[in-house]
Amino acid sequence: MLDHDGDTHLYVQIAEIIRQQILRGDLAPGHAVPSEATIQSEFGVARTTARRAFHLLREEGLIYTVQGEGTFVGPPSEAAREPRRTPLYRQIANDLIDRIRGGDLRPRRPVPSETTLVQQYDVARETVRKAIAVLREEGWIYTVPQRGSFVSPEDEQPRS
Repeated sequence: MLDHDGDTHLYVQIAEIIRQQILRGDLAPGHAVPSEATIQSEFGVARTTARRAFHLLREEGLIYTVQGEGTFVGPPSEAAREPRRTPLYRQIANDLIDRIRGGDLRPRRPVPSETTLVQQYDVARETVRKAIAVLREEGWIYTVPQRGSFVSPEDEQPRS
């Protein structure tokens, strides 16, 4: 797929692949484009390479980004997408709360790392950070500097 040894930058090649998917209709207006994490994984490139490809496509008006929701096909002025009822970071936080309540994530045990959550939910790192911040603010988790975030003891967790 990508020509790693050629004279064209990888981000330009990735942008061309996505551009062709849009022009063919494989990615329809208003639909989400693959996330940066997906691009990284699919093409085996660095995050900055994926970002540069997205930047190029945004400059061309082929895609637009809504912070906390994702990147979509088309110019924002013609956005045909349905707005999410619940922001993505809140959906992730709610899912983690369900896992805590269900016993999958136990008190005083670590919550999954940022990297794990980025991969698991296929979202940007900032989206995961917002979800973690919500959990911390609500008392579901606490953070120990240099150690990570842990599930709060049961007697310190919020009441339903």
